[in-house]
Amino acid sequence: MSSSYDGLWGIGELAERAAVSVKTVRFYSDSGLLPEAARSAGGHRRYGPGSLDRLRMIRSLRSMDLPVAAVRRVLDEEEDTAGRAGGALEEAVAGQLRTLGSQLRALRWREAALRSVQECPAAERPGRLRLIGAVTAPPDTAPLARFWRGWLPPRMPARSVTAFLEIAVPQPPEDPEPNQVLAFAHLCAMVSRTCDASAGPTQPHAHRAAGPRDSAVLYAGLAEAYDLAATEMRRDREPCPGEALDGFVDAYASARNTADTPGFRRALARQLTADPRIDRYWELTSELTRPPAGPPQPTPGSAHDWLLAALDAESGASLPA
Repeated sequence: MSSSYDGLWGIGELAERAAVSVKTVRFYSDSGLLPEAARSAGGHRRYGPGSLDRLRMIRSLRSMDLPVAAVRRVLDEEEDTAGRAGGALEEAVAGQLRTLGSQLRALRWREAALRSVQECPAAERPGRLRLIGAVTAPPDTAPLARFWRGWLPPRMPARSVTAFLEIAVPQPPEDPEPNQVLAFAHLCAMVSRTCDASAGPTQPHAHRAAGPRDSAVLYAGLAEAYDLAATEMRRDREPCPGEALDGFVDAYASARNTADTPGFRRALARQLTADPRIDRYWELTSELTRPPAGPPQPTPGSAHDWLLAALDAESGASLPA
């Protein structure tokens, strides 16, 4: 109860009852979170008994690092609903959990990055620090997506581009190992490097379909074929004819509006063998997505190699050493 004649508390009495400083009470009042009931004749703040519960709620919400604006929404809703918690509190807690999750992920990423620098030879540390330091924490895959958007045929339907990016852009692990941080840093450096026109195109000639529709048909078919090949690879099967290879060839044949014949398969094998490659990208992707225990998982790049080896063995075309 208040010890004053009007049943109101001064700022010092309220602060003492709530076990906070006068400065804290003044801050919440100035922020509009803790309204005053009145002012004394001398201009001093006066608070009603309900201010104590409100102040304790403010402190509880702020202890979870909720911003002032979110605290205000929760308090306003509680006032409107006669003290019952509603959607504002649920939304504020969920938002804070998302923020904390992102912060924790960033901390795990920074820890693995520091370990990567610490564990490498002393002479390599400055270079590795510069490489890894260029990557944000938590990591952002936007540079990889930009690389592939520039690599894909122009005017492909947005849905087809999105589907391709889902399999071509690796998602960094939540709790990475030092080598995975390093692999992601190398990936970002690779895709951010200025293209050298004298080195020729990086997109395979075989992927240059005639138009948006044909490009969509090609990449949708390849995605299915890569998925089938990955299943065979996980079973440790050697490259061989079958459903995966048939789907692989059919993707190219359908995009070119031609028939799947032995002659087409031989020509396709020669073309794919001679086309530009980005093997380094898939090697780094394999390292980045490797599970904590077990062998590397198939990537679109390794699945493509498996299918090309199966096509070569079937068609009799020779691959370079």
